[in-house]
Amino acid sequence: MNRSTLILPIIVIVIAGLLSSIFIVDERQKALVLQFGRVVSVKEDPGLAFKIPLIQEVVTYDDRILSRDVDPLEVTPLDDRRLVVDAFARYRITDVELFRQAVGTGGEAAAARRLDGILRSELREVLGSVSSNDILSTDRAALMLRIRNGAISEARALGIEVIDVRLKRTDLPRENLEATFARMRAEREREATDERARGREAAQRITALADRTVVELTSDAQRQAEIARGEADAERNAIFAGAFGSDPEFFEFYRSLTAYQRALQGNNSTMILSPDSEFFDYLKSDTPQ
Repeated sequence: MNRSTLILPIIVIVIAGLLSSIFIVDERQKALVLQFGRVVSVKEDPGLAFKIPLIQEVVTYDDRILSRDVDPLEVTPLDDRRLVVDAFARYRITDVELFRQAVGTGGEAAAARRLDGILRSELREVLGSVSSNDILSTDRAALMLRIRNGAISEARALGIEVIDVRLKRTDLPRENLEATFARMRAEREREATDERARGREAAQRITALADRTVVELTSDAQRQAEIARGEADAERNAIFAGAFGSDPEFFEFYRSLTAYQRALQGNNSTMILSPDSEFFDYLKSDTPQ
């Protein structure tokens, strides 16, 4: 048998063994080298690393900050006003060896489920110790900090560091929304009724003030008109009195003509008077016919 035919398979086997003993640790990952399920080394620095082929295996875990959304959770605050809370957390695997021991072969999925339990427990405990107004207010950073601090201590046993916990949304349960909306509508309608009542009251006050002003202005105008009319009548009477005093006969003649003019207007040309009436004294002629 040719000697080269024996060496070639050996070289191939050696190369394959070398390649299988080398692995690359990505800068975004941490690696564990396991031998029969037992951790023999931890590789946290990026670059090339080695393991024993066929005997040892490599398990990698994400070294980046991970995010976990918690399923909507119903909590009951101190005022017994039920709320549905939607939250999320950001965490990071800090101790991969402890993480492996805690979750076993379940990996990150198993850790996420256990972290969900921790977060749900902390959400119920913290949010159940305050009122719903505190939860619904914009200043709830203190509550999220309490939830995070409580989750940190429990998650540390999993080799996980909880970086942040945030409340995304806080709503009333669906069955309570309609009752809440009805109460809000009733409150708004009551406010609208109060506003309309105050508006009508203000309108009545303005109308009464305007009516009183009209009466006062009308009365004052009538008073001034009566004063002017009285002064005019007095001046007219004074003129008549002066004219009568200066020539009584002419004044009497003028008054008689005025009476004739007023009495004989239009078709009113017939009058029945006694023969000795003085009405037509100035129309009588002393000249015999």
